[in-house]
Amino acid sequence: MSYRHIPAMLNEVVNYLNCRPGNVYVDGTLGGCGHARVICEKIFPGGTFIGIDQDIDAISNAETVLKAYSSIIHLIHGNYEHLPEYLTRFEIGSVDGILLDLGMSQHHIENSGRGFSFNKDEPLDMRMDTRSPLTAEKLINSLPQAELQKLFKEYGEERRARQVAQHIIRTRQRQKIKSSKQLAQIVMDAIPTRAAFKQKIHPATRVFMALRIAVNRELERLENFLASAVDLLNPGGRLCVLAFHSLEDRKVKQHFKALEKGCTCPPQLPACACGRQPQLRILTKKVVRPTEAEIAANPMARSTRLRAAEKL
Repeated sequence: MSYRHIPAMLNEVVNYLNCRPGNVYVDGTLGGCGHARVICEKIFPGGTFIGIDQDIDAISNAETVLKAYSSIIHLIHGNYEHLPEYLTRFEIGSVDGILLDLGMSQHHIENSGRGFSFNKDEPLDMRMDTRSPLTAEKLINSLPQAELQKLFKEYGEERRARQVAQHIIRTRQRQKIKSSKQLAQIVMDAIPTRAAFKQKIHPATRVFMALRIAVNRELERLENFLASAVDLLNPGGRLCVLAFHSLEDRKVKQHFKALEKGCTCPPQLPACACGRQPQLRILTKKVVRPTEAEIAANPMARSTRLRAAEKL
């Protein structure tokens, strides 16, 4: 199976990672290996590259795409939140750069067959890692209305979360909800025609995003990773994160700001009492967005938000 994906903001990512021959870099979300291949080119032959992805399709693809660099790479079928464990496995104390490219690839939408797209009639799965027992079908058919509403509102920022949750409950009382196309139609039916017509995106977009985030524990895993990431970097090492929705980007932004500030004492204190020192220097004072030319060539890149920081 081919794994198709166009990497977002490739030149910007490589620039902020500051890839150097002989150094150690981690791509925590391999995807189609667009970023990984360029990183390997720049650090070969003396560097070390660690590629991680929870989707086995991505790992299989990486074994082919990165074959020329097999002497310097370690590929791991797992999640980036476990990076400290992986580094210990390879007896690596710290690294010079870490990249996270969050979100989905074209492969997930077009070829995975797991119900990520509301435009296809596929099993309602949405697992990035098919070893996980939790699927979107289980969530949509088992959660109480209040929890569904909360999920759609918090993870999908869906303004009509209550109406959608109500319609799902009514529908599943008659029949089990099993496919992506079926769920998309349920969401469409729950939203007034005039309101749906005015939306710039498909009415099911936010509901599908919320389910995907919940199934794959995306925000929880990002938080777990950020809590330890700076400790895994060498001085001068860089962390680069590509986010595709405001929930992820907000967490990265706030974490970077807190580590750049250091001190957590109330502003009314005359002197610092906590003793916390700045740990990062933010390289992207404002979020970096893709150019109009890139968006025209790769529409999936339009919502990309890039933030990068350097360990002091």
